Amino acid sequence: MTIVPHSRPDSRVLPEPTWESRSFWQGGANDELLIHRCQACHRLFHPPAPACFRCRSTDVAPEPVSGRATVAAVSVNVHQWLPGFTPPYAVVIVELDDDRTVRLTTNVVDCDPWDVHIGMAVVVRFEEWDDCWIPVFVPVEP
Repeated sequence: MTIVPHSRPDSRVLPEPTWESRSFWQGGANDELLIHRCQACHRLFHPPAPACFRCRSTDVAPEPVSGRATVAAVSVNVHQWLPGFTPPYAVVIVELDDDRTVRLTTNVVDCDPWDVHIGMAVVVRFEEWDDCWIPVFVPVEP
């Protein structure tokens, strides 16, 4: 995993972390992708919440995962929807290798967006924005 200072304009829309999601957005400061795990049923889940959606236990805590994932869905945007996102760019849903039921909506960067495909192996990289570390993914080199 790599932390990269932001390179986009300051107009990027940033998340507003909640008490539950703060660890997810700040884990990149320590080069860690933090996903909540239920201590009762031991399942990972995202987005972060105060209780496990499977067993309803409130004994949940963030823990680091490998940061490796597989692209499950991809959309290449060719329109300028937001400032700072110059098209074309790939918006993807990735499944974490640690638990395929945990999915994140993110971007694949550092490659031609038209080369991004379902089944592509990727790994997390963090882009630092103020007090947030946005997880984006880059292709795993063969």
